[in-house]
Amino acid sequence: MLFDRFFSRWTLGWVLAALGVPLLLAVALLVGRTLTGGAGPVPVVAAPTTPAPTEPSPTPVESVPPAAPAPDDLPVVTYDPAPRGFPADPGAGDTRPLTEGLSPTRRIAAYDAPGGRPRAFLAPTISDVPLTMPIVDRQVGWTAVLLPSANRRIAWLPAGGWNTVPLRDQLVVERRPHRLTWYRDGRAVRSWAVSLGMPGQSTPLGRTFILGRTPPPQEVYGGVDIFALGAIPDDPDSVPTGLRGAHIGVHSWHNDDTLGENVTNGCIRLTRSGQQQLLAEVPPGSSVVVVDQLR
Repeated sequence: MLFDRFFSRWTLGWVLAALGVPLLLAVALLVGRTLTGGAGPVPVVAAPTTPAPTEPSPTPVESVPPAAPAPDDLPVVTYDPAPRGFPADPGAGDTRPLTEGLSPTRRIAAYDAPGGRPRAFLAPTISDVPLTMPIVDRQVGWTAVLLPSANRRIAWLPAGGWNTVPLRDQLVVERRPHRLTWYRDGRAVRSWAVSLGMPGQSTPLGRTFILGRTPPPQEVYGGVDIFALGAIPDDPDSVPTGLRGAHIGVHSWHNDDTLGENVTNGCIRLTRSGQQQLLAEVPPGSSVVVVDQLR
């Protein structure tokens, strides 16, 4: 199995969980791990809606900013923290759905601006898991996506080397009411109470997306697969040593005793039935946005 070779890196996490520290999730996804993030459904809230952005067409006075050649020795974005130098997401707290995703078909260079500096390569997969990133903006000849393995960062891509796919689903997490709401086509489908990050390890705010899924490493996760997100801890040094370099995850737990509380290492924990429904219905690449509370 793809993830088996990574489980040995989490032996410390399993021991701590068995000793009564059920806040650590030591599970490998791709080349990394997720952090620990499970009472029943709560009323859904109003759905934010917006049409998908369309590709702008150049006017006679417009030109496409050229893409500078990318050096062969640029780093490749993996499950480890992404290289620095990418711009902040100007719509980090925007809860409008992102309805189109971008999937690389070959290794492509990612830039810090249209016509700007190439900072890294994006590959079709991260450790053999297909990569789909939500599109957040377009300019003539350029497309911006949410950057994986980073918080509130975007990358600009020139035309070519990628395909687009429709995205119907969105997860909105509200930290104050401890609520996760699943939207499809801009309409709220279901909401659940969730547990979120403890003080000092708060669940990161902003837009991210579902990067992939991995089997649960132990029974404490309720026997349900885990969603790993593109987000990482805001303060990597705040998490236990065995979880350094980990991603934020969405997962269930062996009981629902701590729903509505801040007890995780940054992850989003909901009921087993809720997690099973999300796994069955929501594909990787779907956007996730964490806010303090919807208006």
